[in-house]
Amino acid sequence: QVQVVESGGGLVQAGGSLRLSCVASRRDFGIVPMAWFRQAPGKERALVARIDWSGQYTDYADSVKGRFTISRDNAKNTVYLLMNSLRPEDTAAYYCNQFPAISNYWGQGTQVTVSS
Repeated sequence: QVQVVESGGGLVQAGGSLRLSCVASRRDFGIVPMAWFRQAPGKERALVARIDWSGQYTDYADSVKGRFTISRDNAKNTVYLLMNSLRPEDTAAYYCNQFPAISNYWGQGTQVTVSS
């Protein structure tokens, strides 16, 4: 069964930084585009950032451009999300998935809470 495990979330003050990690248990990780999504209370899950299989192409939601950086290490089956200059509106549960996302590949997520 394909699984992802997200980690690295926590409570941080506005302006702070966090790095999220997502480890995927799949043999084809090195050829699959991956992405980070987030879901705030009362809102739908939304795409935050995505990265192609090689790590050379990335794309970001307008709200995080210039602050967040997605990267991957195919040797470790891991995708990262470095979040700088965090804002209270970044508070959400963060999830990784392949891109486009598939329904049976969601993990438990990792909670990020940014205090003002």
